[in-house]
Amino acid sequence: MKYIIIGLGNFGASLAEKLTTMGNEVIGVDNNLDRVEAIKEKITHAISLDATEFNAVTNLPLKDTDVVIVGIGEDLGANIMATALMKQLKVKRLVSRAVSSLQEMVLEAMGVKEIIHPEEETAERWSKKLNLEGVIDSFEVTGEYSIVETEIPKEYDGQTLQEAGLKRKYNIIVLTTIKISGEKNEIGVNKNVSSVQGVASAQTILHHGDVMVLYGNNRDIKKLLTKIRTSDRE
Repeated sequence: MKYIIIGLGNFGASLAEKLTTMGNEVIGVDNNLDRVEAIKEKITHAISLDATEFNAVTNLPLKDTDVVIVGIGEDLGANIMATALMKQLKVKRLVSRAVSSLQEMVLEAMGVKEIIHPEEETAERWSKKLNLEGVIDSFEVTGEYSIVETEIPKEYDGQTLQEAGLKRKYNIIVLTTIKISGEKNEIGVNKNVSSVQGVASAQTILHHGDVMVLYGNNRDIKKLLTKIRTSDRE
């Protein structure tokens, strides 16, 4: 996959390096030339430019990029402006960083659905989340096993876990399901609210659009997610 990371501070640089080592094409962007020089040998490309300037960012290969991450942390105004430009230019998938609740509300009001909280979430966790399509969130248990959240696909809608047969077919355990509903935040913007449905059993009914929490070998999880992705595109 192809990523553009705007802001090469500690979090952005670490995320850029981890996504590169996973075999992805990563373009790092920062207006600080020293940061660009420090990382240019570790990722695919590193560019010095002002991501708040329209003419500058239009030179980036945005149409060919799968995910744009705005990781600017120290300058809240620059973060908001860069994020607004990415929204205006209609990038395929946009992830932005928030360091305060107010900033998060502003990003939500702008329609940003995926928000990073670096003080709570590590670059390691986000690199895995971004690298595997279909993953909402993930937690590594060991080097080979993970707990992963993914949206329940249409083909499982209305089925019980026993009928879906994920344990039998993929050797994956569904720990629980999470119902997603909408409510308005403090400034009246709609946001998703998660409600855990308790420990899953063979008779748990799956609903398209909700989330299932999987546990298993990374290889088996990737196999399932690839099958889900392929089915959704047919």
